[in-house]
Amino acid sequence: MKISLGELAKRFNLEQVGEANHEVKGVATLEKAQISQLSFLANAKYSSLLKTTAAGIVIVTQETSANFSGNKLIASDPYVAFAKIAALFEQQNLSFSGIHQSVIIANSANIEDGVSIGPYCIIGENSIIKKGSVLQARITIGNDCVIGADCLIKPHVVISNDCVLGARVIVHPGAVIGADGFGLARDKKGWIKVPQLGGVKIGDDCEIGANTTIDRGTLDDTILEQDVRLDNQIQIAHNVHIGEHTVMAGCSAVAGSAKIGKNCLIGGGVGILGHLQVCDNVTLQSMALVTRSIKKPGSYSSVSPIQETKDWRKSAVRIKQLDKIAKRLASLEKQK
Repeated sequence: MKISLGELAKRFNLEQVGEANHEVKGVATLEKAQISQLSFLANAKYSSLLKTTAAGIVIVTQETSANFSGNKLIASDPYVAFAKIAALFEQQNLSFSGIHQSVIIANSANIEDGVSIGPYCIIGENSIIKKGSVLQARITIGNDCVIGADCLIKPHVVISNDCVLGARVIVHPGAVIGADGFGLARDKKGWIKVPQLGGVKIGDDCEIGANTTIDRGTLDDTILEQDVRLDNQIQIAHNVHIGEHTVMAGCSAVAGSAKIGKNCLIGGGVGILGHLQVCDNVTLQSMALVTRSIKKPGSYSSVSPIQETKDWRKSAVRIKQLDKIAKRLASLEKQK
């Protein structure tokens, strides 16, 4: 597709400067963009590229607009504007439409109009796939599930029984939604598996990364509110509740029955222990370990910065000595 500067300004309510009829057919970085492509400046350290870029249109702020003499769109947040515009050029590359002949659909399932289901998918009893959704290939949907309108489910996803996805949810390859939670009781003879009888409920406009697992609840449901974004290889345990607009980066893990608030930013590799609460508007820096509830908004960290190995070894020895040093200090204070 091609779209002009004037059309983009009107569609996304942006100020335009330059040739309104100039058309672009794709997006690229400032460094690599050509005359037929759109780019953006969101980080001041790349400002020098405005003088050399060949981009046909650049999204800038009012403050940086003077540094670029070509066709431009002026936005309060160029990165947000770019994300919206770039979606126009995104291609899903569907190799099919309708329902592939290899699909297995239970007699009691309800497939609404405009749904595409690719090769070797399985749809369970009483499940509903709402209009406009796309299931690409080799996807298993269990019994009593609901896949909302305009969802995109990518290959090799498993959605177990009693799971509900809202509208416009994206699930990336290999994700598992509704796996059994890790519930075990111990008696004298060993471990007894606790049945996981809840489901998973995912709100509108969520995104689930590749190979991420969301466990079903033990009795109640595991819940993701609307616009929650999970990166790849994340573990969400049973009965976790994640508030709307929260984002979680790759390889993080949330233990059972933890509750995370709205508008939280959770870095990669973060661990959150079970039954804790994290309030709204919290940022957890990468590799942080949350061992107590967080009741005050703000940014939290818990990992020491990287050091050269020789310095780390010295620090490790000193950490081991902290208890002894603390006792000596307490003894000295008593002698005062």
